[in-house]
Amino acid sequence: MARQYFGTDGIRGRTNAGVMTAAIAMKVGQAAGTRFLRGDHRHRVVIGKDTRLSGYMLENALVAGFTSVGMDVVLTGPLPTPAIALLTRELRADVGVMISASHNPYEDNGIKLFGPDGFKLSDEDELAIEALLGEDQPLADAARIGRARRIEDARGRYIHAVKGSVPENVRLDGLKIVVDCANGAAYQVTPSAIWELGAEVIAVGVTPNGTNINDKVGSTHLNLVKETVVASGADIGIALDGDADRLIVVDEKGQTVDGDQIMALIGSRLAASGTLRGGGVVATVMSNLGLERFLTGQGLTLERTKVGDRHVLERMKTGGFNVGGEQSGHMIMLDHATTGDGTVAALQVLAALVQSGKQASELLHLFDPVPQLLKNVRFSGGKPLDDAKVKAVIAEAEAQLNGRGRLVIRPSGTEPVIRVMAEGDDAGEVEQVVVAICDAVSEAAA
Repeated sequence: MARQYFGTDGIRGRTNAGVMTAAIAMKVGQAAGTRFLRGDHRHRVVIGKDTRLSGYMLENALVAGFTSVGMDVVLTGPLPTPAIALLTRELRADVGVMISASHNPYEDNGIKLFGPDGFKLSDEDELAIEALLGEDQPLADAARIGRARRIEDARGRYIHAVKGSVPENVRLDGLKIVVDCANGAAYQVTPSAIWELGAEVIAVGVTPNGTNINDKVGSTHLNLVKETVVASGADIGIALDGDADRLIVVDEKGQTVDGDQIMALIGSRLAASGTLRGGGVVATVMSNLGLERFLTGQGLTLERTKVGDRHVLERMKTGGFNVGGEQSGHMIMLDHATTGDGTVAALQVLAALVQSGKQASELLHLFDPVPQLLKNVRFSGGKPLDDAKVKAVIAEAEAQLNGRGRLVIRPSGTEPVIRVMAEGDDAGEVEQVVVAICDAVSEAAA
């Protein structure tokens, strides 16, 4: 069945256009509610959101949809995506909903759904909801319409949970930490959690106004956190995205520490303590070859999946791994969370910083990334990767890099773009390979 609504991470789009309207949000509530009306207990959904202006509209529409089919609603207000996954399990809810478009600008929004186990929905559940969206759902009798209420302690519950992800004897006293919350969902909880552990916190990106989420702040716009770390003499900076499920770190010199370096740190430390499961780490095809070489040198493996944290999570669950993530900063630690959690990952890094006694620049750069280049080629139609000349150029590039690098070519799942990535020890060779393939794709798409 072709998907009309669900993409790689829930439903996402421009607000008040396409799939992201109040009318469709209400239908999503009705369809998801109907799907999870299982058993004879009183049914419940947890709904959270980030700080986008459109969150008010979509939240109310979802409440109308869920209550109309007989499901009670618990509203949390702005909270990180992993907090909604946590509360879905904690409150014994049948389904959880996060209203967010992650690192996208405020004009976009999205709906992410979690099952009662706190994990993102399976393909089976998403397809079932897709089918229900095309039909009218049976409405509840007047006496069985759902009720909605807000819980006031949701932030405190999440702060308590994330603090519990580090040992009780770990304190952050003496550390000066810049925390950039992207004017998003974590603007209250993450600075509070880090402050409660004893650190001096300099919080930026914590003044959301509905339209400034991810606007020149957060994990995809690092200039502010870098400048603040250096200017304030901070020990480290952490940057989250709009829904706080990804993390990028900045060391005391203002240098970027991406998801690959964070996975190297967490994976190697857990291995040293005997608590790493699966014999390695799970990442995507985009993770740097340097990470793979580092882990191999530690006697560990790097399992690669397709791009997307849901693919990482699926491999982690089937292979018994407890650490996985993406170069972009999604960090999944199944010992502490059921989905990517930037705050939990940040606390693991901060705990390691305290326990090591090292500076961030010494601790967090465990390997030298090999030169890596990614270019996108936009096309108007057809299948350029099926062109014989393109295939020949790709085959030649693979032979050229054999043993010295990697090549990853994939069509985007959300736009008419071919992504071409190569990496290897010779930066000039990497660039030459990428340019040759991009030129061939462009010519085939013309």
